[in-house]
Amino acid sequence: MGSLGEEIIDLFRGHPNPGVLPMAALTEASAAVMASPDIQAKSLMYGPDEGYMPLRQHIAQWLSDFYQPIAPISADRICITGGASQNLACILQVYSDPIYTRNVWMVAPTYFLACRMMDDAGFTGRMRGIPEDEKSGVDLAYLRRGLIAAEEKANEEGNLKPIHKPSRPWGKVYKHLIYAVPTFSNPATLTMSRSDREQLVRLAREFDALIITDDVYDFLQWSPDPKKTLSEPSRSQYPRLVDVDRYLDDGPHDEWGNTVSNGSFSKLIGPGTRTGWAEGTEKMAFGISQAGSTRSGGAPSHLAAAIIDQLFPTAFPQYLETSLQPMYAGRYHRLMGAIREYLLPLGVTLPSSAPDVAGGYFIWAQLPAPLSASALAPVALREQKVKVATGNLFEVQGDPSGCAGELDRCIRLCFAWEEEDKLAEGVRRLACAVQRALGKGI
Repeated sequence: MGSLGEEIIDLFRGHPNPGVLPMAALTEASAAVMASPDIQAKSLMYGPDEGYMPLRQHIAQWLSDFYQPIAPISADRICITGGASQNLACILQVYSDPIYTRNVWMVAPTYFLACRMMDDAGFTGRMRGIPEDEKSGVDLAYLRRGLIAAEEKANEEGNLKPIHKPSRPWGKVYKHLIYAVPTFSNPATLTMSRSDREQLVRLAREFDALIITDDVYDFLQWSPDPKKTLSEPSRSQYPRLVDVDRYLDDGPHDEWGNTVSNGSFSKLIGPGTRTGWAEGTEKMAFGISQAGSTRSGGAPSHLAAAIIDQLFPTAFPQYLETSLQPMYAGRYHRLMGAIREYLLPLGVTLPSSAPDVAGGYFIWAQLPAPLSASALAPVALREQKVKVATGNLFEVQGDPSGCAGELDRCIRLCFAWEEEDKLAEGVRRLACAVQRALGKGI
């Protein structure tokens, strides 16, 4: 057992450790902005709604290089945002109606803080989970049945057009919203197959749904084998759904499209920059920039955007590939090694098939029966001074078909926050808690 004097090892917090962030480069970039009268003056004033144009251009080129879409990404498809969370709220403001938009469909388990934003947008009680697992992927048949039922209900109720959102030339109200983290998902760390991505876009087009994807972990990728490296670490292994919408069946069915990619520098440069980007059709990107809060003050995070822009076109992409990816890969393998050493012998299980590409921030594991994560976690914190995230935290809030019981068998472990040399010790302490819990039968 851990002693009272031991510090807590936090495997819950999904934040980057300050030691992995490009502090020196940011210092130089900030100084460069302040040293240039022209850049300084522009970055300290209200910016254009769509965001700082030099950064939009650099992001467009960077994304084109990484994702290799069918055609280069133009700056007009990019809107600078105040980060993924702020932008999700703006997307909901512009592209949904609290009554006409039938439901929010969330690939489950889901990023738990997204539920609050859906709730704030008026979707309390109308969030629905779409099951996903490592073997069969996203349950698209389940989603189709749900979409059909929602349409039948809307027709019966006469919910045929938006009444709470006026018609606007820059906005569109969709009948359904679909939310997902397709690559290295939080929390389950699954990556959606190309086939599922394509079928999901087809469903969205058929039922007038907008797919909102948090594409925030895509760039943090490495080999699942610690003895190997990826052949192309600077290239994505999968197209984003916004890329699929561009190439599938002759492209988007209208000028808005059915997908929007939500990107962020929080996991790559630092959450405090509060800077990200959205990508969609030109119409979609412009519409996001017309959210009332943005229209009132110009582009969010304008000064931070100018500073980040100084890291392009070379410093940041190079740092990402030569420093950030290897550092996170080392942390991932350190935690995985400890899980195999301490937890697997106790009956804790990992996904049965190893991924072709590993990445993200988290490892998702299942506890042996009859343990529940909600019972184990407080014991682990109190007796072993290790903190973990319980699986039931990631259920879709208010979903009547919920899977809270199943999720409560799972835990999420983060390897990004704690110092690397504490990761194995954290898992060892957790194993002590599991062993003790199994003996007590909690």
